[in-house]
Amino acid sequence: MSAATAASKAIEITPELVAEHGLSTDEYALILKIMGREPNITELGVFSAMWSEHCSYKSSKVWLKTLPTEGPQVICGPGENAGVVDIGEGLAAIFKIESHNHPSFIEPYQGAATGVGGILRDVFTMGARPVANMNALRFGSPDHPKTRHLVSGVVAGIGGYGNCIGVPTVGGETEFDPAYNGNILVNAMTVGIADADRIFYSAAGGPGNPVVYVGSKTGRDGIHGATMASAEFDQDSEEKRPTVQVGDPFTEKLVMEACLELMATDAIVAIQDMGAAGLTSSGVEMASKGSVGVELDLDLVPMREEGMTPYELMLSESQERMLIVLKPGREAEARAIFEKWELDFAVIGRVTDTGRLVLKFHGETVGDIEVAPLVDNAPEYDRPWEPTPKSPIIHIDDVAAPNDPMEALKQIVGCPNMASRRWIWEQYDHMVMADTNQRPGGDSAVVRIHGTDRALAITTDSTPRYCLADPEEGGKQAVAEAWRNLTAVGATPLAVTNNLNFGNPQKPRIMGQIAGAVSGMGTACRALNFPVVSGNVSLYNETSGEAILPTPVIGGLGLIEDLDRTVTVAIPREGLDLVLIGDTKGWLGASLYLREIAGRAEGAPPPVDLTAEKRNGDFVRGLIQAGRVAACHDLSDGGLGAAVAEMAMASGIGATLTDAPAGLALHGWLFGEDQARYLMAVENGADIIAEATAAGVPAMSVGQTGGDALTVAGTHTISIQELRRSHEEWLPAFMARP
Repeated sequence: MSAATAASKAIEITPELVAEHGLSTDEYALILKIMGREPNITELGVFSAMWSEHCSYKSSKVWLKTLPTEGPQVICGPGENAGVVDIGEGLAAIFKIESHNHPSFIEPYQGAATGVGGILRDVFTMGARPVANMNALRFGSPDHPKTRHLVSGVVAGIGGYGNCIGVPTVGGETEFDPAYNGNILVNAMTVGIADADRIFYSAAGGPGNPVVYVGSKTGRDGIHGATMASAEFDQDSEEKRPTVQVGDPFTEKLVMEACLELMATDAIVAIQDMGAAGLTSSGVEMASKGSVGVELDLDLVPMREEGMTPYELMLSESQERMLIVLKPGREAEARAIFEKWELDFAVIGRVTDTGRLVLKFHGETVGDIEVAPLVDNAPEYDRPWEPTPKSPIIHIDDVAAPNDPMEALKQIVGCPNMASRRWIWEQYDHMVMADTNQRPGGDSAVVRIHGTDRALAITTDSTPRYCLADPEEGGKQAVAEAWRNLTAVGATPLAVTNNLNFGNPQKPRIMGQIAGAVSGMGTACRALNFPVVSGNVSLYNETSGEAILPTPVIGGLGLIEDLDRTVTVAIPREGLDLVLIGDTKGWLGASLYLREIAGRAEGAPPPVDLTAEKRNGDFVRGLIQAGRVAACHDLSDGGLGAAVAEMAMASGIGATLTDAPAGLALHGWLFGEDQARYLMAVENGADIIAEATAAGVPAMSVGQTGGDALTVAGTHTISIQELRRSHEEWLPAFMARP
């Protein structure tokens, strides 16, 4: 018996050790029942990882099952590494969003970098070449002493990994709020393109087939990463730095190219990246999905550190590693490919017909677990929850009008959550691969399908302040805004991926937020024919009992059939009519105006009328695809005033807006955040309005483009240059503070 094996066997499994592994007393009792004996430390580690919130979704599965996941465009929904949708002409888009929140707070550069690396692997594991990265970031208050450090590290990590691997980072969102002071959010999204008949899945098969490890060597970084991601933070969180993985984008580039080269052959039976829980999750998931067993000889795992134990080898989350099941006799062919790319290649085991995960080390069995109960009996909780109390509706008359509406607009477009993100996206290579058609800063990123005149549109969206006030309406709104952002560039929305970021689900108040948001998302996805095909859940985003805002992030994907029939937010020329689509009632509850100008943060969020969303969006998209729209912007944060300001700042061409309609106060007209609305710049506004009226779509003329200022009602004026200065200056100045 080796010293490492003896040491593992000598470790006593105490209640304290079980608790340290994130397992409850009842969960451990279930493990004893499954095993028929006490597990050793390696087996305990396997159960701990597979039953963690991060890997098992034990608190959210009951709600995730309610989401719509099917549609004629869906090739593969949730359950695989990423979702797959048909984009025509023999191609498929493969995409997913995933969190790396806890690691990014502890070590922002590596946490964010390895978040990008992990989501890239999820996509190319299925046979797709990644074509675009996105991200959704949430940081604490700008006044918090750690915020600048975290912003700097996260942005550098995202840029460093994406830039080095050569995949464009084409957009995303960044917000600040004190609720994220102790727990930032870093959600990374990747989109790839593959041949629709060459999708690779993770179900192992063929007893006797070789199990192959490829990529980087295994070290001790990232051990307990999945468990850490399933627990609250406290004042000692920074001591968890060793649980943060270390990434190498240059190695990942080699792994990607080698995998895609091997995928061009017919040698692969199944393939899975080693993400959370590393060799444990990849081995167990492949065996489970194929209803087979797997036997691994851990001595054969390429290691970069001496004296590693079976426990460390199984739980390491070292990056840039893949597990592959090959057809028999194809080892030499595969080895030649990976060695050509200067990567480790090792046959470390075989598929069996036993249905068991068997681990060997130094000639002895150090782990033996039946796979089916390990996976199928993973805890699934229908946790107690309480609905979020309804917030009162805020009437316009109860919100003070600004002394100067243009000064208020200037303040809104320059506030931390509306200011330009140029300082961020200029650190990302958003043009590599030469297919980025619309750069960051618009409603959606647009990426050409290489060699064609077709494109994918991509967006990420969430409005946490709405979700805090009313999780169900907030969940609906996140889906609806993603749908609008795709529509506003002329894309047909196809499907979504989601990242559900919440606090501790064992608190009924938090669980109520989860239940409400998922319910709202499901309602919106069904109404808009916008199915959920992949996603990630990140819970326990709390520090010392203080939870983040409920933040369900929606990653939306749409298809553009003709790049000549798409638009941007920029006003292209003078003399165009501005047409507003959708009803405006001046909703100020939970709005940016209420917070930034009135200094208040209460009220119900704007209601989401999904029938109106579908009707209005389909009408706008039809106009864009017919080539009849010169510019378009959906209305969301900051309302009509912010939308026209952003359209003007994007080109430098100003506009004149009409006064508010009769019976509506000017601040409600300019800053209300009513949903289902778009602002279009068109040639013949009267014709468009007539067509809209005939189609039952609310539409009205609200002004014209021209000049170098924004003028409202003929009396309130501000130069575009002054607006742009306010919009562009905040973030660089914030990051330059001593």
